[in-house]
Amino acid sequence: MISGPRGDDIEIRADGATLYGALDVPDHAVGTVIFAHGSGSSRHSPRNRMVARHLREEGLGTLLFDLLTADEEAVDTVTRRLRFDIEFLAQRLGAVTDWLTEREDAVPPVGYFGSSTGAAAALAAAASRGPVVRAVVSRGGRPDLAGPALRHVEAATLLIVGGNDPQVLQLNEMALEQMRSQRELIVVPGASHLFEEPGTLEQVAEHARRWFLRHLSEPRRAAPA
Repeated sequence: MISGPRGDDIEIRADGATLYGALDVPDHAVGTVIFAHGSGSSRHSPRNRMVARHLREEGLGTLLFDLLTADEEAVDTVTRRLRFDIEFLAQRLGAVTDWLTEREDAVPPVGYFGSSTGAAAALAAAASRGPVVRAVVSRGGRPDLAGPALRHVEAATLLIVGGNDPQVLQLNEMALEQMRSQRELIVVPGASHLFEEPGTLEQVAEHARRWFLRHLSEPRRAAPA
């Protein structure tokens, strides 16, 4: 179900919840990337909005949305529980994916861009959606938290980690070994967990652009056995 135009503050009714997001699809888009933000963040994340802007300039649609309702966010601010409930977040992301693909103006195929715990949710949701999701990009993510779902991901997956984030790098390397789909790990030299250093986030955006354009515009490949 949809309410409101494209752009900021569209209403998304999915998984029994009312969520808010920003949907922007350029003319002649070759696919749409859904953003799954990390713990304690929202659709207003300046880092994700910067990456989304870069993707749109290259002909990709973007959907940024709040994974949690206002009430859920209030609870999570105190308990910090929902932001680490990967099964719950993946179910929510999957429901939003269904909402998007059912729109008459939807531009398939779909990709996911996840950060922090949102990356785990993106991979778990991709595993449950099969060929609907063609590509996943993780920025400083925790793919290890997706657990057994990693082995069932069919989407081509790019993991991007900062060179100055050794613990997360190790966790990404472990997750990569568990996956069967086409996958790649890129380390951005001199970058910390949030990619706050000059030029590092631009590198993330460029790697994401390359990955999504490659895998959303070409015929889907079967996952290796």
